[in-house]
Amino acid sequence: MMRQISTNLYIYKDTCNVYVIKSGRKAILIDFGSGDVLVQLPSIGIAEVTDIFMTHHHRDQAQGLELAARKGIRIRVPHTEQDLFEQVDEHWKARVIDNNYNMRQDRFSLLRSVPVYSTLKDYETLMLNGRFFTIVPTPGHTIGSIAIIGEIDGKQTAFTGDLIYAPGKVWSLSATQWSYNGGEGIALSILSLLDLKGRNPDVLLPSHGEVMNHPKEAINLLIDRFTKLMEQRKQNPRLFQLRENPYERITENLLMNRTSMANSYVLISKSGKALFLDFGYDFIGGIAAGSDRASRRPWLYTISTLKKQFGIDKIDVVIPTHYHDDHVAGMNLLRDVEGAEIWCPENFADILEHPKTYDLPCLWYDPINVDRILPLKQKVRWEEYEFTLYPQAGHTLFAAAIEFEIDGKRVIAIGDQYQGNEDANYVYHNKFRIWDYVDSALLYKTLKPDLLLSGHWDPIFVTDDYLEQIEKNGRLLEKIHHELLPLEEIDFGAEGFGAVIQPYQQTVNQGETFTMTIEIKNPFNVEKEITAKIQAPHGWVIEMSEFNAIVPSKETSQFSTTISVPKEAVGYRERIAVDITVGEQRFGQQAEALISIQQSLICSTAMEPSFNMTLGGKKDD
Repeated sequence: MMRQISTNLYIYKDTCNVYVIKSGRKAILIDFGSGDVLVQLPSIGIAEVTDIFMTHHHRDQAQGLELAARKGIRIRVPHTEQDLFEQVDEHWKARVIDNNYNMRQDRFSLLRSVPVYSTLKDYETLMLNGRFFTIVPTPGHTIGSIAIIGEIDGKQTAFTGDLIYAPGKVWSLSATQWSYNGGEGIALSILSLLDLKGRNPDVLLPSHGEVMNHPKEAINLLIDRFTKLMEQRKQNPRLFQLRENPYERITENLLMNRTSMANSYVLISKSGKALFLDFGYDFIGGIAAGSDRASRRPWLYTISTLKKQFGIDKIDVVIPTHYHDDHVAGMNLLRDVEGAEIWCPENFADILEHPKTYDLPCLWYDPINVDRILPLKQKVRWEEYEFTLYPQAGHTLFAAAIEFEIDGKRVIAIGDQYQGNEDANYVYHNKFRIWDYVDSALLYKTLKPDLLLSGHWDPIFVTDDYLEQIEKNGRLLEKIHHELLPLEEIDFGAEGFGAVIQPYQQTVNQGETFTMTIEIKNPFNVEKEITAKIQAPHGWVIEMSEFNAIVPSKETSQFSTTISVPKEAVGYRERIAVDITVGEQRFGQQAEALISIQQSLICSTAMEPSFNMTLGGKKDD
């Protein structure tokens, strides 16, 4: 079952191929299968497995990981798929089963969670046991799949997971269907294969199948066959064209990424630096079903082409128009890989840095640290360009219109404010206010731009008639909302709720005390007394369970309290609510917050008598 490939590289045939990279008496494993490989390792002189690298989350790669955890082996998993390893219970509870239109193979996942030592972040290079490894994003078989590349016994070796099975063949086609009738994984597999080929590996080691010693020929044949299938399905007809020319010139020094989910724009400076306006999902081949972390994959696929075609030396800065994931998902990668700074308008910087605090749609899963907070209505300089950022509520309350001049054109980046040219693109839960589209139209009329850069549609060349039309549309929208809602009697705004609890999500330990802040609005035209009562699960201790205050008309009042969780408490997304009464009218439980309780994870360190497996080092090695 154990076979030697080269001096320090072995393959063990199990539920998948498990690769053993030997460094003296230590080893790193690529994928783990059932775990039976551990029994065989002493026969090749291995006394300690320090780490397991997982190429993706499927059970045939991962089903034995509980054994590895008990033995203290460090488990490293793809960053995008971390929840499918360490939050498996939550995944199974949340996954739609009945009337299911989600064809992703995320049910081919572990049955129980395992502790993850660290995540393998796209494009990172790490050194373990004296060897360097590079993590390459290879979406296709799964959205979060990775390849691991390292030099072993003089050969550039690529561990490719299930991206490729054999020359011209793939282990699973059904895995490439990420939506009900889509073929998203086919297009992404082609892109991943082309990227992998460009890295010039000497050998491909698949998770199923045999070693491939002629990578280019193997990859080319698979790309050819995938392309025929994609064409037969009539999907992604511009894939290769977009790969060759992902950026389109709007003006000489202003570009638009044609491959991204939400448009990213690039300003080029005389010094050869680039500034991005928004950077979410670069080069997509379709949208996967679901919105869990493992369904969304940012990467930097077009950056090398951008640099080469337009003479750019550095990706210097990225500024978002608003906080939604399709506009910010790739920003951490831009910082970590390209060294870009993240500059953010002051009215939503805290949302990027503390997303769990807020109950808002389309929040990115991870905090995005802001390098520079930009003031509104003041000039900000980058290279030869000056920007002025204005608050721009509408699509979301937390957004900015970014004004600048480039190549003789006055330009405003407006994010997702409008659908197409002039249709209001509002979402109530984004804190939409009924007058927002009047305000934005008046802003544009004051600034008199030549060009509006839209988040999902073509740039808009502005005329006086256009500005008059969007103001007219905004006033009509406001009028209709006034007619439909009882705002003269009770004004909770267009969203319709009178209370907010922050943070919206928290993870706490058993027995821990945490703090939350509650904000209550008086919706009446006169001053009123408000009463707020906190309701928590049985046995939880609330420091201040009731709050009273006199609040002026249409104003808000805020208070904070601590809550203690019992030592024996368990639960995922346990609910806390606030029940509010304003004057004589009780509105009930107007807001909630979600608390997940983290249990202490105690792993057995018992060792097999025939095989002494130890924890292999510190986290920062």
